[in-house]
Amino acid sequence: MLTSALVLGLLGSLHCFGMCGPIAFMLPLDHANNVKKATQLSIYHFGRLLAYGVIGVLFGFLGKGLSLFGIQQKLSIGIGVLMIILVMVPSKYLNGHKFLSPVYSIIGKVKSKLGAELKKKTPDTFLTIGFLNGFLPCGLVYMALLGAIAMGSPIEGGLYMMIFGLGTVPLMSLVVYSKGMFSSSVKFKLQKLIPVFVVIIGILFIVRGLGLGIPYVSPKAAPVDSVTSAIECHQP
Repeated sequence: MLTSALVLGLLGSLHCFGMCGPIAFMLPLDHANNVKKATQLSIYHFGRLLAYGVIGVLFGFLGKGLSLFGIQQKLSIGIGVLMIILVMVPSKYLNGHKFLSPVYSIIGKVKSKLGAELKKKTPDTFLTIGFLNGFLPCGLVYMALLGAIAMGSPIEGGLYMMIFGLGTVPLMSLVVYSKGMFSSSVKFKLQKLIPVFVVIIGILFIVRGLGLGIPYVSPKAAPVDSVTSAIECHQP
């Protein structure tokens, strides 16, 4: 299932044109020195992957807690169904709820800090920008977090998110090196494919939870050890 994180990252990076692309354009890179520019960009990506890894570990703990109740397979099915539902429900029905106000407040502070860092040119600023960038709201990141929960382990959850982030690196780098590479119409058509692939990944999680005995895709559930006790009565 870790492969699904890479696929989601590669395809989800198409979404990054609109979300993180402007941040990548504004990075205070040294365009006069190609080696330094590549180093600075790599540090920025490392910061993003680090943020994704931290979030993945936290949500992996959540998945582990749910797994302790013996619902690992049901959790995988539920997350797969949730992924499919979320890409089918219009975003206007998911935004603007009062219970999300604290989240929006934190996001506002992250954006303010990010704006301040974009004005700096110190060596550590690229790591900070990348790290803060990883905490900005993004629908595809939310989908990846569902996958991290389904892993049922902090380590695997962190790894899932880092692999997802790794999948976004190639296209995000092209955004910096090849401005205007894609026309707006091409971007729009490519972005329309994202929900299709999210549904496919959701189906994979459902199949995984069904325990169909397919190696690496849908392994059978581990047998639950049953403990039987017998009381032997011996006649005197």
